[in-house]
Amino acid sequence: MMAAMKEWVTDGVRATGWVGWATLLAYYGPRGLPKMYLKKHLRRYARRLLFLDPMVTIDIIDSNSSMYGQPNIVVEEAMAYITKACSRDVLEFSAKGTGVQGRSLLLSLGEGQEVSDHFEGVTVWWLLVPRGSSSGESRLRLMFPQRHRALILDEYLPHVRRQGRQDMLGTIDIIDTSSPTNRIGDEFNPNYAFKEVNAYVTKLCSRDALDLRAEGTVHDDSFLLSLRNGGAVADRFRDVTVWWWLSLSEPTTNDNSKQKILRLMFPQRHRALILEEYLPHVRRTGREDLFISIDIISKPAFIPGDDDAYKEVKAYLSSACSGDALDLRAESVVKDDRFLLSLRDGEEVSDRFRDVTLRWLSVPLPSTKKSNDDRGCLRLMFPKQHRVLILDEYLPHVRQQGRNLISRNRRQGLYTNKQKSTGYRGDMEWSRIIDFEHPATFDTLAMCPTKKRKIMEDLDSFRGNEGYYRRIGKPWKRGYLLFGPPGTGKSTMIAAMGNYLNYDIYDMELTSVSNNSNLRNLLTKITSKSIIVIEDIDCCFEDFNGQRMNNQGMIISSGYKGKEKVTMSGLLNFIDGVWSAQSGERIIVLTTNFPDKLDAALTRSGRMDMHIEMSYCCFESFKTLARNYLGIGAHPMFQRVEELLQVVEITPADVAECLLIKADVPAAGFDRGVEACLRRLIDELDKKAQEKEAAAKPKRQRRR
Repeated sequence: MMAAMKEWVTDGVRATGWVGWATLLAYYGPRGLPKMYLKKHLRRYARRLLFLDPMVTIDIIDSNSSMYGQPNIVVEEAMAYITKACSRDVLEFSAKGTGVQGRSLLLSLGEGQEVSDHFEGVTVWWLLVPRGSSSGESRLRLMFPQRHRALILDEYLPHVRRQGRQDMLGTIDIIDTSSPTNRIGDEFNPNYAFKEVNAYVTKLCSRDALDLRAEGTVHDDSFLLSLRNGGAVADRFRDVTVWWWLSLSEPTTNDNSKQKILRLMFPQRHRALILEEYLPHVRRTGREDLFISIDIISKPAFIPGDDDAYKEVKAYLSSACSGDALDLRAESVVKDDRFLLSLRDGEEVSDRFRDVTLRWLSVPLPSTKKSNDDRGCLRLMFPKQHRVLILDEYLPHVRQQGRNLISRNRRQGLYTNKQKSTGYRGDMEWSRIIDFEHPATFDTLAMCPTKKRKIMEDLDSFRGNEGYYRRIGKPWKRGYLLFGPPGTGKSTMIAAMGNYLNYDIYDMELTSVSNNSNLRNLLTKITSKSIIVIEDIDCCFEDFNGQRMNNQGMIISSGYKGKEKVTMSGLLNFIDGVWSAQSGERIIVLTTNFPDKLDAALTRSGRMDMHIEMSYCCFESFKTLARNYLGIGAHPMFQRVEELLQVVEITPADVAECLLIKADVPAAGFDRGVEACLRRLIDELDKKAQEKEAAAKPKRQRRR
């Protein structure tokens, strides 16, 4: 209390003395000196006189920690606030560099200097008290009239802290956490942010930084510049200046290795801009310097041809979109009610292949002059050191997987050949008649389960095995010969194969093809993943043996009236000639009721690789039909059916007709309908058994 009173009396006497000296200096002193003297000293102490206006002082002390152990940043906030006022009011101030050589200076109060501020019509003064006048701690002294005490404490000081906090520099440390224990290929993980930022900052070094480090590049004689320890460089983004500073941390491991730290410094008031826009911009730009990018662009509508690569990549990414991306676009799948997800413009999604992380980005493209359609671009970004892996293995993998997804989701088509409406007479083309929607599957196919399983295994070994066929030097195709009596399910087998593989069906009417040349043209227009069907091949020939024996080649019965016709040689080349390798993944199916009448050159291995006999109905086939038509797996009448099927030949088509429940059977009488169907089948089998026995009696009598 006595010390405060002594300081107050001393200030009052000192202020009174300066009033007298000011009068003498005004008359005898140099011109302009009184004004400066009054502004610097007289005004400061005159306002402390008790009889003018009592003044209140608040000292804000700069200490390393507060009484609660938390860092004290009040002085820093106040200094940041009054820094703006230094350049216009203070005559003597200190200047500090901003941390970037060649850039601007940061002005602040010097010790013993004062600056004024105005707040809601009230003038206050800030003074930086010299360290020698107190305990050595830096302190800011605020002086204001006592009558405005409530305004200053309740409104002005919180205003100072808020504004100062916005003007302070915020810092973000990006640490290089890479170590030998990190997995190879984690380039897109958060730990890789340092490399992306460092690549971005490297571009800034060549024009701004003074302390640089140069490293030789492996591909030419140039140097790669980067910051040295302690070096700094400035950047500008949206009219905001930020600074990057490189430092090394203290060793934290047993090997005494130091971690690199890139420190970003920016005005605190631009915090949202830096975090939400600038830092993502830095990472994207730095990533482009570290990564190779490949753009897969969709074709404009006016360019003919299928856009296979873009569609395949888009389909492949649909499986990854739902896991990572947030902004998606959904397109309907034609085959069912599901949606096909894809990236919206500007959205990214990651993928991983052989422990290497990659990025896909959807980039919008402007419409062309010739077409106003919206084109898409899918950009792949990957580390430069994995160039060979991505180009040789990953991209083919993407296309293959995407092709399989497209095949599973697309709607199958049923095609047939017809004569072109334009062009030369007899020219043929494929026409898609309808979507292929046959309900037959291997589960509903009435056939011996062992034989059925063998066919499915053979189809599985063929599908998606292009690499094997390429390695052995054989076209990626397979031939199946289906033979058996009418009604044994040859056409149903073709439909089941198409649904099982999800292939298109090309039903060729061979008798309408005019010559071998048109047959080859039809072959080249068949798409991959298709089944070529020629039913009743034995009915297409005018003479089974005569033409062959005369070395003229078998002639196909043709509806075309011209001189040329399709020959057996042309058909064999169609199936297994040089041109047969052009259509990609495909299956050729021939059906016949009389396999013995076919030429051996047509049915040999390599052309017809698998011969499938569609025989009469056995008991296992009957149980499949009973499950399909009646929904039952067992019944007391099954035993009688089994006994009759061992001695009677009946086609699955005839059995299915017997098991078909009539529409006039009421729902309550379903059990009676099942028994009626089984009884009808047993009667039919008994009838065939009697006919067989009656036909066998004359033979026995002739033998006698």
